[in-house]
Amino acid sequence: MAWVFSLSVECGPNRDSAEQISTHFDAVAWNLSNNVCFQCNTAVFQDVDDNWWCRVCPDSLSEIGIESADSAYLMTELGILLYQRLKSVSNYRFALVGVEVDEFRTYSELLDDAPDLDIPGLVVTDTLWQSTGQSSTFRPFSPGYVWQPYEGEVYKPLSVSSALREQMDQLLAA
Repeated sequence: MAWVFSLSVECGPNRDSAEQISTHFDAVAWNLSNNVCFQCNTAVFQDVDDNWWCRVCPDSLSEIGIESADSAYLMTELGILLYQRLKSVSNYRFALVGVEVDEFRTYSELLDDAPDLDIPGLVVTDTLWQSTGQSSTFRPFSPGYVWQPYEGEVYKPLSVSSALREQMDQLLAA
């Protein structure tokens, strides 16, 4: 199973908006601090509620999740760049950067979860924010949008190292 790092942008029932965002990100390339160039690939798809999404994936990046402190650092660096570029588009309802964020919530689920929303990096329209109670954890993002500031990606050694998991299991069994 792949654990893909991406920016996922929900555009509601408007396929054209998802296509425009796809065009805005497709083939964008960045040279990161490790001197590796990452190019964005995009895909447009519909969720179970028939809303349109644009997924932006930097190529040549791990598809098995965050496997080291270095990969967490690179994903965080890319995440910041993805958010910076997202600031120059509109016509979407919400967006999030991270590992496995495709369809992390449908629009209706997001509305249902609104009172308890605590998702660092979540960008929503001002209208959506106002209709969900104007949580004080949100900050201005770009004209018409607010967000819960991105906190970066996290490396958890126990989730990727079988040797460490075995040691932890022994500790818990004692």
